Amino acid sequence: MKTGRFIALEGGEGAGKSTQSRLLAEALRRQDLDVVTTREPGGTPGAEAIRALLLSTEGEGWHPRAEALLFAAARSDHVERLIRPALAAGQWVICDRFLDSSRAYQGGGGGLEDADILTLHGIGSQGLLPDLTLLLEVAPEIAAARLAARDPDGSDRIGGRETSYHARVTAAFARLAEAEPARFARIDSNGERDAIHGRIMDALAPLLEPTR
Repeated sequence: MKTGRFIALEGGEGAGKSTQSRLLAEALRRQDLDVVTTREPGGTPGAEAIRALLLSTEGEGWHPRAEALLFAAARSDHVERLIRPALAAGQWVICDRFLDSSRAYQGGGGGLEDADILTLHGIGSQGLLPDLTLLLEVAPEIAAARLAARDPDGSDRIGGRETSYHARVTAAFARLAEAEPARFARIDSNGERDAIHGRIMDALAPLLEPTR
């Protein structure tokens, strides 16, 4: 049986993660790989229910610690019920966001300690990390244009936060990638989608070689 691989796409709002997740899955399937696409928060019925709580614009929302706990709970269910079984079956899992979004959003954006978020991940998901994390980096003005086209009626609760919050998130993602270069591939996500996809496939080449 071929070894399953776990690929996460990360980045701020409007970076193109959903589009690139789809293109990547299509490319891997053309190489006869068994691919599962999923997202966070979400991926299982329980995690999707938590997603609705987190992103709803109704009510006053959650403070950063409650957010971190809810994300960790959703991720735990996602890992146990979908990600680990898929990897054990030899499938490739492509996930739109994973742990590093919690580290960047609730940590960098919300001010929580990275160590506390990692502790929650150790408890909830036994510390599972992707084989490769693709960090899609995009200029703010391009991200804003993409978001305006995607969400003409406004963003969800987290996406709609102030510019300064998202600037902190972007800076946190960059720090994480700099600190863990063996796990991260930083992808220029400006420009046309096919060019971005090509950069992703180049970054993925070392993982693909043993499967051929």
